[in-house]
Amino acid sequence: MALCSAPDLILVNADIRTMDPLEPQVQALAVKDGRLVALGRNDEIRALANGRTRKIDAGGRLALPGFQDTHIHLQDSGTDFSSSANLEACRTVEQLQAVLRAFAHRRTNDPWVRGTGWYSGIFGAHNLDRAVLDAAVPDRPLWIYASDGHNAAINSKACEAIGLDASVADPHNGKFVRDAKGVPTGLIYEDAIDWVRKRMPKLPLDAYFDGVRFGQDLCSRHGITGVLDALVRERHMKVYCDLDRAGELKVRVRATAKVNPDESVADALGRLDALRRDFQTPMAQVHSAKFFLDGVLENRTAVMIEDYSDAEGGNAALFFDREQLTQLFIAFDAARYQLHVHVIGDGATRIALDDIAAARRANGAWPSLHQLAHVQVIDPADIPRLRELGVVANIQPLWARCEPSVTEVAMPMIGETRGRWMYPWRTILDSGAPYAVSSDWGVSTLNPFAIMQVAVTRRPESKKSDYPAFFAEEGLTVEQVVRGYTTHAAAVAWRADETGSLAPGRYADVILLDRDIFAIDPYEIGETQVDLTLLGGRETHRARSFAG
Repeated sequence: MALCSAPDLILVNADIRTMDPLEPQVQALAVKDGRLVALGRNDEIRALANGRTRKIDAGGRLALPGFQDTHIHLQDSGTDFSSSANLEACRTVEQLQAVLRAFAHRRTNDPWVRGTGWYSGIFGAHNLDRAVLDAAVPDRPLWIYASDGHNAAINSKACEAIGLDASVADPHNGKFVRDAKGVPTGLIYEDAIDWVRKRMPKLPLDAYFDGVRFGQDLCSRHGITGVLDALVRERHMKVYCDLDRAGELKVRVRATAKVNPDESVADALGRLDALRRDFQTPMAQVHSAKFFLDGVLENRTAVMIEDYSDAEGGNAALFFDREQLTQLFIAFDAARYQLHVHVIGDGATRIALDDIAAARRANGAWPSLHQLAHVQVIDPADIPRLRELGVVANIQPLWARCEPSVTEVAMPMIGETRGRWMYPWRTILDSGAPYAVSSDWGVSTLNPFAIMQVAVTRRPESKKSDYPAFFAEEGLTVEQVVRGYTTHAAAVAWRADETGSLAPGRYADVILLDRDIFAIDPYEIGETQVDLTLLGGRETHRARSFAG
């Protein structure tokens, strides 16, 4: 284990789970120039150090490779939460109004008041409209964005400011909820959100830099060292690359750029090629093309194979022309983009698999690891196809629990038979399908330990074993979730050669935890804290209580 020169850093007295099958568990590691140069026993690693080597004593703590969140809206959610009223905890109209009123009172100089994170499982057309928002903020335009990213709402001042009235038609793949006279109520679905945003005053670019700083600090506190930003445009990539060049980026960023339904194949491919070529730094690159095939069940825009099962019935339309979608998949696959596809309904999932199969027939197989994000409902006949096509199920286990959006909204819409195949994570993993675990922050928490607890228990984080589980047989093991955040995540982000496990030559992306998540009661996993986060051997987070 002799080295040409002493390491810059050693970590000793740790329980290091490397996720590397060749050396799965060691006590210590050494870092030089940001990369791991040795792993082994405490005495072996200590012998490599000299007087200039920095030493960290883990005190017996569990160490893991840094987690990677492969479906997260880091820049946009960081910007939203750092510049808007946080509505995540609101569960009644009165609470929503109180939070917005207090925020508006503090931000009297802002021409628009903004809020983010409201829960579409509680708020919707039945209880949220411009009158509700006018009562909270009557004197300025108000915009509030739902946690799911598929719903928003504005007050009367905002409707006036952007010219939204009964004469405005619904945009393609979007909807303005209307009253009996056809007047928009202020509730907005899907691509109508973009229509509104284009008419709102733009945030200064500095707000997005601050948003990334906010988001990456939150990542570091939770042990996340790499992300895949699930929807970027040119602005996103400029901010990421500028931060990296300034030495301020503290997470590794892969990004997926959105393809729009109204673009031709040539235009879409040319635009993404320019993004991939022109915005690339050591820490930030575009690597995939993002497609929204449908919306969400909460606003009835999820595409199902059969019609909805409730009294209203009906179905949603695919967001793309069917033939156009096939040609887009073939073209982007041929150009060696990973496809990152939003699918909620079982119909959208089947169409995505059909067109990925068409791309493979046209272009041949290659290690793309195309991703289907969410896969909320899947027909059981389609589960084996994930493995057959090498398609990754990018899952958000936090959502697989008995809560209003599942039990009161989704299940009545699709019925018990299809409901059994909502979030069937264990069945998907047992089929041999590739998978990754992610948060979709700010749709929900980015805390991987809260997500891990729900993945294992299939119950809300605050509930214990006496609370109903959502199909307990679909629960995962801690090991499966950790791999979904490490080795599997690194693979789908196309950086498995340098991250995801701890082995010589890989980046020293390492986290120390305050407890052994493999050994504790599963109902305590959500309380786990990260004591130390290293990115390439550089500290990006240290808990005040950790003095190692």
